[in-house]
Amino acid sequence: MDSAPLYSFAAGNDVSFSILSFLGLTGMNYSPLTALSPVDGRYARKCDELRPLLSEFALIRFRVLVEVRWLKMLAEHPGIAELENMSARGMVVLDDLEKNFGEEDAREIKNLELTTNHDVKAVEYYIKQKLEAAGESPSAREFVHFACTSEDINNLAYALMLIEARNSVLLPAMRKLEKNLDDLADGCLDMAMLSRTHGQPASPTTMGKELLNVVHRLERQRHQLGGVEALGKINGAVGNFNAHLAAYPDIDWDTLGRDFVQSLSLAWNPYTTQIEPHDWIAEYCDALCRYNTILIDLSRDVWGYISLGYFSQQAIEGEVGSSTMPHKVNPIDFENAEGNLGVAVALLAHFSAKLPISRWQRDLSDSTVLRNFGAGIGHVLIALSSLDKGLGKLQANSEKMTADLEQSWEILAEPVQTVMRRYGIENPYEQLKELSRGQQITRATLQEFISGLDLPEEARQALLELSPETYLGLARSRRRT
Repeated sequence: MDSAPLYSFAAGNDVSFSILSFLGLTGMNYSPLTALSPVDGRYARKCDELRPLLSEFALIRFRVLVEVRWLKMLAEHPGIAELENMSARGMVVLDDLEKNFGEEDAREIKNLELTTNHDVKAVEYYIKQKLEAAGESPSAREFVHFACTSEDINNLAYALMLIEARNSVLLPAMRKLEKNLDDLADGCLDMAMLSRTHGQPASPTTMGKELLNVVHRLERQRHQLGGVEALGKINGAVGNFNAHLAAYPDIDWDTLGRDFVQSLSLAWNPYTTQIEPHDWIAEYCDALCRYNTILIDLSRDVWGYISLGYFSQQAIEGEVGSSTMPHKVNPIDFENAEGNLGVAVALLAHFSAKLPISRWQRDLSDSTVLRNFGAGIGHVLIALSSLDKGLGKLQANSEKMTADLEQSWEILAEPVQTVMRRYGIENPYEQLKELSRGQQITRATLQEFISGLDLPEEARQALLELSPETYLGLARSRRRT
């Protein structure tokens, strides 16, 4: 006989009997334990710095800031006589909203949105209510959101959010990670190790030089991210100042709009549709993706070096490496970083590919995508934190690196055949290939081969003195200035 289903769905998507109700978990309040995203759940504390900048609260706060600044600029313009007599009380309200906007203000705006069903209109009404309570005239209040489309406010709010998140959170976290990696590299600069190309033993390097390669790559991408110029617009419904000129045909709106955007420390975009086309956001996301991709590469390489024994990890009191194998100290920080970086790259790559595309002069498909910046950048911040933690646990094992080199004398086939080329010995590559390819070569085997070569004595002696640990080229000189 068939057993009854554990859960089923009634008409209208109502759950008549669900596994949640069976377990008594319906009607749960929000907390980090019930969050759907680990950014606001498991890893919430690692993302605290982003909450004032990339949350729903932040979006509302920056919208209010843009609206307030726009009204102030209009009030200062000599061509708008209707705002000449804006009251001192009204200006105090605007100053207070700009400087002291808090969560309670945001909640009131969200309550207004329940009625308006339009988030930017709710901001407009809230500011008007504040001005009305201060006794500001109805005519002055109507200049809130004057001649603006919602995207005039949104594009500037998002630009301020992303630039502030970059400058005050991301770039400092990146510099911190790079400094930690640079310090680790400096301590390992003299530690010779076996390279592996295609997973096979290859010419030696030093651990420090390999880590410095990554630092150099990261710094370059960080500079590119920091150099992305944020663009903005405030030119009306389709980018032509149509309504502005209809109301005030004698004002140079193009100059006023440019001055306003630049007053927010953003760059003016004079050519837009209803939306600022988000190309600069794609540049921002692409630079951040490249940074993340380098970190994925680092995470995997360090994971491999730990597996080889080139790094050991400090055991942390109370930590458990495996639920069944007590001896294990797993490279979980690098695995965590790799996973979070992958999620971040997926989101950021979608932002970059999607946001510059909008049907004709406007569609709304960008709106919900823009709201996910907190998640995308949150996963980056979680990964940076994990990498910092993981790097802090590493202890280089030079003995293990040296032991691997001593088992790999075949890698000296490269310098021997190169010196043979210099002195005109025929078929040097082929001779060393026959001697070494796929075979275990010992010091004695190689030195016997070198001793039989028709070489100047000085060159022969230099080759005989060479070892896998000393065949390093300039690796040990790659110190940072």
